[in-house]
Amino acid sequence: MKQETEAKPLLEHIEELRRRLLRALLALAAATVASFFLANFILEWLAQPIGGLENLEAIEVTENLGVFMQASLLSGVALAMPVIIYQLWRFVAPGLLPHEKRYVYWLAPFATLLFVSGAAFAYYVMLPAAIPALLGFAPIPTRPRPANYFSFVTSLMFWVGISFEMPLLIFFLAKVRLVSSRTLVRNWRVAVFLIALLAALVTPTGDPVNMALVMAPLLVLYLLSLFLARIAYRREG
Repeated sequence: MKQETEAKPLLEHIEELRRRLLRALLALAAATVASFFLANFILEWLAQPIGGLENLEAIEVTENLGVFMQASLLSGVALAMPVIIYQLWRFVAPGLLPHEKRYVYWLAPFATLLFVSGAAFAYYVMLPAAIPALLGFAPIPTRPRPANYFSFVTSLMFWVGISFEMPLLIFFLAKVRLVSSRTLVRNWRVAVFLIALLAALVTPTGDPVNMALVMAPLLVLYLLSLFLARIAYRREG
């Protein structure tokens, strides 16, 4: 009898998870289908840094279809993300304490803002500087393939967006007492080196100008991380 009572909550959790995943998948499918009507607009927007779709050239029969489906799926994920996050939240919220819920309420919008800021920085600042440098690196006429170009652009926007989440990572590490604001200040030289290394990894061209474009906001975010780490320590103290 005891085993049956213990198994019942587990089965209820599994059933609840199944319902939440099903709703998230349905939202993703509906958003992806709706994105079919936005795909051409999205592709045109992503092609602006290179001067428009007319500057791309497909060499395979299925390449245009592939990038169209890729744009639709990416748009579908973006549109369905609020529903996906909401379903995830409804699943984990009953197991969280009140103060943990308060952290989620302000961390989730802040994380979204940081990621969108990083993706916008990559699109509006990095790509206009990087693409002419890449295309003019050697005196060879170049007409990029759509599959290669869109993969490059979306990957760059994604990883720069992820790198902008650094303040939240530092805040979490400070909450669990792995770092402190004093430690971050004392090791600022190491931080600058790591930021330069990260900038070199995500910068397409690797030249000093584009690296500096990436390092500048990351350094500002590092200063923000110091502030958040200090807040985390004070609240725990």
